[in-house]
Amino acid sequence: MTPTPTATLVARDWAEIQERMLVPLYEAVYDRLEVGPGDRLLDLDCGAGLALLLAAGRGAVATGVEADPARRELARERLLDVLAAPPAAASAYDTLLAFAPDPAVLATALPAVRRGGAVVLADWGPAERCTVPAVLGGGPAPRDLDALVERAGLRPDGSGRVFCPFGYADVDSAVRGLLSTGLYSGACGGSAGAAGGAAFGAADPAVAEKELAEALHPYERPDGAVWLPNIFRYVIARVA
Repeated sequence: MTPTPTATLVARDWAEIQERMLVPLYEAVYDRLEVGPGDRLLDLDCGAGLALLLAAGRGAVATGVEADPARRELARERLLDVLAAPPAAASAYDTLLAFAPDPAVLATALPAVRRGGAVVLADWGPAERCTVPAVLGGGPAPRDLDALVERAGLRPDGSGRVFCPFGYADVDSAVRGLLSTGLYSGACGGSAGAAGGAAFGAADPAVAEKELAEALHPYERPDGAVWLPNIFRYVIARVA
């Protein structure tokens, strides 16, 4: 499937503006798991592949899964190994990363993790500590990661919280970056991204951009930059 020009532009906004906002989360998880040479890592919904690049920089063999053709194409431009669906290979990976995972997709990916391997699930932290969902008009509450671990038959092995501020040079960059997440249900053909739920109700992208720009004004600094503090939570579990 060939990405449409609009989908490609949105994917590039994700790659060039937005995906770096989660670097503190990736680095905290990699430090805690001591990801390094020889480790085999699988990242669900890997986007344009920044988490894979960071893992590869530590010597790990990293593979991504990304359903969106435009983001998958950008990841492959970075010479990354990215699949359209979870691999069928059993017990091939030491670590599985999943941000705001869909339980059904998670279930299809778990057989690829070796016994004793780490499964890392992450999502937004407490609502009062996350600015972005409020700016975007709310959306579903963060997933109960501990319940996901229990339902998947995994063994809990710790958790943590990471400060991930979303900082942008100006309002225009903030609007483009936030819309690239898919958090606004009218963007990208009406699909909501993995990181959250629907926000503004406008079907016209121009109206959505205007509404979002207005919502960002309280977070605009005197120099024009936009600063949106957030806390993300992750849990680590082990395959029994």
